[in-house]
Amino acid sequence: MTSKISTLFLDIGGVMLTNGWGRTVRQKAAELFQFDYGEMDERHHLTFNTYEDGKLTLDQYLDQVVFFKPRTFSREDFKKYMYDQSQPFPDMLQYFRDLKTRYHLRIVVLSNEGRELTDYRVKTFKLTEFVDAFVVSSYVHYRKPDKDIYTLALDLSQAQPDEVVYVDDRILFIEVARGLGINSIQHKELATTRAAFASDYQLSMD
Repeated sequence: MTSKISTLFLDIGGVMLTNGWGRTVRQKAAELFQFDYGEMDERHHLTFNTYEDGKLTLDQYLDQVVFFKPRTFSREDFKKYMYDQSQPFPDMLQYFRDLKTRYHLRIVVLSNEGRELTDYRVKTFKLTEFVDAFVVSSYVHYRKPDKDIYTLALDLSQAQPDEVVYVDDRILFIEVARGLGINSIQHKELATTRAAFASDYQLSMD
């Protein structure tokens, strides 16, 4: 039996918003801007962790992955495309807002993302209106599944693992959190996540 839930740890991409710079988006970028996806993807995998760790700026990442050779398109057009791919899941955003209000929960974002993309997403979708803290890889220089990012989130929220419910769409990250004693839900869609909150943690919006 868990303790009373006081805190939610929430991923951003795949839970509250679309993934900011995932494989599908990168493939579409290659088609739209007409460059070799394979070449770009190899460079991406060699570089992206460093960007998400906060050790490269977005421009430095793009220098290594896209603009290492002359292009027919501008850097600003490409960055605009990247930002424009971020779209909200309005039902999920409202659901977490409602849970916070009804149960007086603390909400902590626990996310692997680059700084510029995170800053854009937080501002555009007004996440500070209901999120209390942002434990983001580019801010804290740890990345999931490193256990240190989870323990940092626990320290910042001053919550015990059994007082937390963590929601993420990636099973590996869920498994690591559960190994630390953090209650976790693998998010697939609103209906199943809502059902898990209600049945496992008695957090219902009915």
